[in-house]
Amino acid sequence: MKKTDQEYKKLLSDIEYRVTREAATERPFSGKYWDHWDKGRYTCVCCNTPLFLSDTKFDAGCGWPSYNKPEEESAIKEIKDTSHGMIRTEVRCANCDAHLGHVFDDGPDPTGLRYCINSASLSFEPSANAELTSKP
Repeated sequence: MKKTDQEYKKLLSDIEYRVTREAATERPFSGKYWDHWDKGRYTCVCCNTPLFLSDTKFDAGCGWPSYNKPEEESAIKEIKDTSHGMIRTEVRCANCDAHLGHVFDDGPDPTGLRYCINSASLSFEPSANAELTSKP
C-alpha cells in the first residue's frame, strides 16, 4: 500500500524525507553510512526493501556509500537524470519510488558500476553473526 506524503513526513526524519521523497542529496562525508563497514544488508528507509549487501560496498572516496551492485536487480529502477547540466542515471527503490542516489560506470570489477547512494535513504540490518569491522 502506497504511503501519502503526510505519512512519510511522520515516518522519516527531515533529511530522510528530503532525500527520498524530494530527490535532495546529503552533503558528502556527512551520512551515517559513508564510512560504515559492518556486515549486513542495507534496506530502503521508506519501505525496508533489501537493496545492497555489505559485501558489495567499497570506498569510492566520494563521501557517499558506494556499492558495485544491488542485492537484486529488480529492487532498483533507473531513470535518466538531466538536472544540473549533466546526464546521469538516477536510482530509485522499485517498490516505493524513493530516490536513492545515482549509478555511474566508474566502479570496480566485476560490474564496473558505482551505486552512489545517500545514507539518508538507507537503513541497516546487521548480519546475525556479524562482528563490528573496520574499513576493508
